[in-house]
Amino acid sequence: MLTGFSLPKSPKGTSSVVPTPPWHFVGTAIAVSFEAEPNNIESFLPEGLELDSNKCTAYFVEWQAVSDGEEKEYLDPVRSQYKETIILVSAKFEGNSVSYCPFIWVDQDVSLVRGMFQGWPKQLGTTWITRAYNLPSKASPIVGKGGKFGATLSARERRLIEASITLNETVESLPTPNFAKAVNVRYFPNLELGQHDKPLIHQLVQLKSKDVSISEIWKGDAKMVFYDSPYLELIDLKPTRIDSGYRFSFAMTVDNIIPLKDLR
Repeated sequence: MLTGFSLPKSPKGTSSVVPTPPWHFVGTAIAVSFEAEPNNIESFLPEGLELDSNKCTAYFVEWQAVSDGEEKEYLDPVRSQYKETIILVSAKFEGNSVSYCPFIWVDQDVSLVRGMFQGWPKQLGTTWITRAYNLPSKASPIVGKGGKFGATLSARERRLIEASITLNETVESLPTPNFAKAVNVRYFPNLELGQHDKPLIHQLVQLKSKDVSISEIWKGDAKMVFYDSPYLELIDLKPTRIDSGYRFSFAMTVDNIIPLKDLR
């Protein structure tokens, strides 16, 4: 009997790209809140979602993740660690404020496939983030007032985003939109001839996390630039105004998702 949570199935079930949930995550993020053209944001929203505001946030995150009872995964860093860039825009579902992700890039196949199960529209990309170390050094920024951090995103050998922040103060609130009440689209097309426009799965879903914890949140000034691409339409969400930069760490567990609306 073949077993495993995802393909490839195998006799022992250890060959699956994505292990069985629950999945436990911890990460450190550099985030930049910004505003974009409202009509452009609205054009990216799927059926069932409406524009809430022109507020957006770009997250650059360095993650470590394991499945339940598999501490050995973080002792194999090439499997447990990854970096990604996430764009969130403000939307409404049935009158309630939510966030929606039109673009996300990741550098590991485990995260890419796991994200698709949750409706994250993941693509391969390369994210780099300035790190801080627990030693005083000119090679390391301080996590405190005056600390400077940078982040970049590239995909298919093209630079797409550059960002930098300077920390000024601690605050109680995360940037908005954020991952709380995030709504995604789960979509699986049909390759059968004559059925290409009739997906096997097409639904709005809401993320459901538990055991969420958040570190001290630092806020400050930010700069960010989007670059054009011959294929990606990211440039349509380019900042019209930069609000603030943030740095924080957070942890959560995922083992569930909430179906909201079937779009077939």
